[in-house]
Amino acid sequence: MGAERDTVTFVCTGNTCRSPMAEVLLRAALTRRGAGLGHLAVASFGLAAEEGAGASPNSVRAMSKIGLDLSAHRSRQLTQEALDRSVAVFAMTGRHVEHLRSRFGPLPDSVLVLRDVLPAGAERDIPDPFGGGLREYEECRDSMVEAVPALIEFLRSHFAR
Repeated sequence: MGAERDTVTFVCTGNTCRSPMAEVLLRAALTRRGAGLGHLAVASFGLAAEEGAGASPNSVRAMSKIGLDLSAHRSRQLTQEALDRSVAVFAMTGRHVEHLRSRFGPLPDSVLVLRDVLPAGAERDIPDPFGGGLREYEECRDSMVEAVPALIEFLRSHFAR
């Protein structure tokens, strides 16, 4: 038996824009209102990440505007070992989920697009802001911020202790 599953994992393509923003958003939300979820770690990875790259400058700026610091982030490539420690994996698009299912072995029971926690009718995919201006990064961030309360409720209903 491997390591205990204790990590909420976010996945995007390069692990320099979307998934690091989601990681710091959830970590901050858990600090503020994560009663019963204190045992969960939060991590982010890329499906095609260059190891050790910093978060994109506009990701850092977009997060600092809401008081969150992304400056220490370093990108990491997703591994089976990381998936084996995950209680849930949240990807940024349906395509990322398909990629996970086709490329990796055992996955946790919960593998979703981040915005799947929102009510039916909400846009699901979070577009990649890479190469865009600050506004695209802020829109990306806000599409995640919108999902955070429902994400906390999802985690509480499945993983609270």
